[in-house]
Amino acid sequence: MAAVSYPPIPLFDVGPLTLSLHGFFAAIGFMVGAWFATNEVRKRGLDVEAYQSALTWGLIGALIGARYLTTPAALLAGVPLLDALDPLGGNFSIMGGFVGGIVGGLLRIRRSDLPVLPTLDASAFGLAIGTVVGRIGDLAIVEHLGRPTTVAWGYGVRPGYDLAPQHDILECSAAQALPSGYCPVPDLGTIAAPVQEGIYHHVAAYDMIGAGILLGVLYLASRRFELPAGRLFFSWVAWYGFQRFLLDSLRFGLGDATIGPFTWNQVSGLAAGVGGLVLMWVVGRRPQPQTSVDSEVGRGSSDED
Repeated sequence: MAAVSYPPIPLFDVGPLTLSLHGFFAAIGFMVGAWFATNEVRKRGLDVEAYQSALTWGLIGALIGARYLTTPAALLAGVPLLDALDPLGGNFSIMGGFVGGIVGGLLRIRRSDLPVLPTLDASAFGLAIGTVVGRIGDLAIVEHLGRPTTVAWGYGVRPGYDLAPQHDILECSAAQALPSGYCPVPDLGTIAAPVQEGIYHHVAAYDMIGAGILLGVLYLASRRFELPAGRLFFSWVAWYGFQRFLLDSLRFGLGDATIGPFTWNQVSGLAAGVGGLVLMWVVGRRPQPQTSVDSEVGRGSSDED
């Protein structure tokens, strides 16, 4: 059986520090996204210095949100309150990072002279490219594997691979390997494995590809169409929310926090997707300000009259 297979890059030491490419590329993704978004802000003639200040608030909000959006699911799963609120323990969520970062940035934007909706539209590009870059770290450490699969692009776990901690159950030794060279699929509870070989959907790769397509759609839409302010940003919210809802269905049963039949990321993704669609409709119904071109035409007609 063919599959994509490569050794994960585990934690490594740099002097006194222990680092992971997961966190490294998350930081790089934020910086690349901030650079893209700042360029869009500049193209729109908005205050770049004020936007840089909003990015700082957004970074702090993202760190807080990434940790604490998972708290409700942890509490519902029976985790003690103090453990669920531990800032350095528990799970971290990219959806929480987005929510916290957007809220933090909005708090600063509303204190500045930046228009909220046009600034959010500019930010959509940074959020999309930041996801693409950030997911490189997940691919490096092999995180967010999904259900067993037979597709040719699935990720095959071989003996001795040191996967991300959430996937320890999928690892095996050389003595446990199957004749095909892959680890066997362990007992995953409610998941029915279609094959015995340890080949799984690489959900992080799917998410990266989806975010890359979304980035292209955002650029195409912004260059080809006159969109109401806010429509671009809420398109990102809707697309990425539904994308996470669909992709996280492949991860159910592999250690993710759940609420009923859904993972916590599915719940937050579905809420974002539906909310994004509603807000796209709302901003589309708002009266749009007259453009400078329309104003010039109007003044020209008055002079001729």
